[in-house]
Amino acid sequence: MKKFVVLLLALTMLCGVVASASADDKIKIGISIWSSTDTLGSEVKRLIDAAAEALDVETQWVDQAHISEQVTASAETLALADCDGIIICNSASAEMGSVIKTADENEMYVAQFFRVIDPEANPDEYEQASSSPYYVGAVHESEFDNGKTLVTILGEKGCRKIGLEGWEPGDATFLGRWSGYKAGVEAWNEAHPDDKMELLEPQYGRTTTDTGRATAEAIIDANPDIDALIVAGGGGDTLLGAIAGIEAKGLTGKIAVASTDFLPDLDVKLETGAMAVESGGHYADPFFAFLMVYNAIKGNYEVSNEGFYDMVFPYMFVASPEDYANYAAYFTGTELPYYEDEIKALAELPYEDLAAACAALSVEDVVARHAK
Repeated sequence: MKKFVVLLLALTMLCGVVASASADDKIKIGISIWSSTDTLGSEVKRLIDAAAEALDVETQWVDQAHISEQVTASAETLALADCDGIIICNSASAEMGSVIKTADENEMYVAQFFRVIDPEANPDEYEQASSSPYYVGAVHESEFDNGKTLVTILGEKGCRKIGLEGWEPGDATFLGRWSGYKAGVEAWNEAHPDDKMELLEPQYGRTTTDTGRATAEAIIDANPDIDALIVAGGGGDTLLGAIAGIEAKGLTGKIAVASTDFLPDLDVKLETGAMAVESGGHYADPFFAFLMVYNAIKGNYEVSNEGFYDMVFPYMFVASPEDYANYAAYFTGTELPYYEDEIKALAELPYEDLAAACAALSVEDVVARHAK
């Protein structure tokens, strides 16, 4: 019966679904993501698939393109598919009201990845998450610090007029990064009153290569004197489009490009000047959300009615080919930051120790564990 339901859903859902073989005695965890095939999403899937295999967990994937109706529908889809728990990368925090309601009604554990609900911006959803017996928590980065660091690096590279390309208006992660960009510019200008930076208002390039390129070209056409462009993120395809637009205008190396979401050929982009600085390496973030939900399902992590688990994941910054070489050796290609035995060991850790392992992840950490 369960196989029939999965087959029926696969035929009728508008968003992409990838399902593993069903087994009644297995834990089943669903993953709701903007895309499981773009630059960042494919890296996420590679690590989650390795974790699922190591822990003998069944998975089901739903691609929802960060479209609000599809984000909320994805939780319903995964509940109908008999998932014991899900991890989700929502777009706007307001969507989590519906997602948590679906989780509660179906006794399905849920954790966010790359996201956390802001108690000031979304107090109702925050209270709902805190009081839910099935909302496990969130794994996310400090987007404010990320944005501030990227702008500071651009300032140090000599950039003074910076265009900004977001991907979706109102997205919680973009808003966090934008606040960091603005704070970084303010701090720079205070420290350099005679050599100030300017950050333009954001334009939005969605999550495709074509829209990313068109938006970047429009920003440049309206502001031909910019010397930097921040492509805030969106999965990687937006950035690829922006880089293509800059190249088509003959401005590669003349406009410094900064972004979050590592590209697979970042080393080449840095060498040619197509990229100036990038933060990323965070595709392991959903892996920790996956382990949190796994432990909640097994009864190892108590889910409180007066709060939730809040895990902060560290960004890595790459601003030169040398920086990238160290990252590439242990995070790209066939390598993963954790081997099978390490995944199994992490899955046995109490929450405090798992959070510490998450915070400690870095190139140096992986080298220490994996270097031959």
